[in-house]
Amino acid sequence: MSTPNPLQSAASGTTLVTPGTAWVQASEVHDIDDLAAAQWDWKLRYEQLSHGTFEGRFSVVQLPDLRVVCESANRATRQRGQLGSGNIGFAMSLSPAGSGHFHGQEVDGQSIMIGRGEELDLTMREDSHIVAVVVRAAQLSTLWQSLYDKPWSSWLDCQVAVQARPGTTEHVREAHLRTLEAAMRRPELLAVPESAAQLRDALLVEWLEAIPGSVDVRDLRRIEARRRIVDRAVERVLDAQDRPLTMLELCKEVGASPRRLELCFRDVLGISPHKYLRAVRLCGARRELKRLAGSGATVHDVAARWGFWHMSAFSADYRRQFGESPSVTLRSA
Repeated sequence: MSTPNPLQSAASGTTLVTPGTAWVQASEVHDIDDLAAAQWDWKLRYEQLSHGTFEGRFSVVQLPDLRVVCESANRATRQRGQLGSGNIGFAMSLSPAGSGHFHGQEVDGQSIMIGRGEELDLTMREDSHIVAVVVRAAQLSTLWQSLYDKPWSSWLDCQVAVQARPGTTEHVREAHLRTLEAAMRRPELLAVPESAAQLRDALLVEWLEAIPGSVDVRDLRRIEARRRIVDRAVERVLDAQDRPLTMLELCKEVGASPRRLELCFRDVLGISPHKYLRAVRLCGARRELKRLAGSGATVHDVAARWGFWHMSAFSADYRRQFGESPSVTLRSA
């Protein structure tokens, strides 16, 4: 059965608000920061990791205590931030090939990503499509208890990627997209508390039924240690943004050999440290160019602050990364 994709049918910039705690939103954006900012009351930061003009879409249905999301991006990204204290998120790729890395764990088309809303770290491949629900922990606890007659499993408090029960991923994807499509077509139904609660519980049960009965989390400590090395490297590069560190200097700063640093980045993010850290600096320069538009600042000023001293090389790298020249960004922001 073919299930409509709300990312394809949603009008650009559509926001439909219904009374109470339920609402609908759909947007198409051409700037990665707009995608992060448009997701209301979440604190997110995206980095564009692959070359080319960015295009992203997302559809959101807010039900009582549950947010239903579908998101796509044509460029590889790293998403970091918070989805709200007291929330727990579940996500899955719409692509059979999977989506990338979740808190340092590689995920495929059969993976369910589960994590507390206090922290998100998700690296997505190009042309990614994911569906997700973010639920209040109290609501999840109540439903879990009624379904399984016991408190929820302790590993739900971890940031973990698990393999879905065999044969359940398609059911979850179809139920998820049907819910989004129904709400997009008739948002007025969300104004009826009974209808909104029924949609919420039916969808959440589909997600919970796809979760395996037991999960081995013993490897998470090793994965987290590698992720800390990656985060320290990124922090050091940002601290010294006007003087790019050599790879040997960076290894000394974070206490890792070049081989180990390479291994950590590829395991945690699926990308080399050189490529990732250069993308971070280019993204930083782009944000500053947008922020300083109309201030009299020059492209050279911004490039130098981010450690790019050869203007022709910076302009070429910038155009390749974002599909436009830095001067266009500065003028049009």
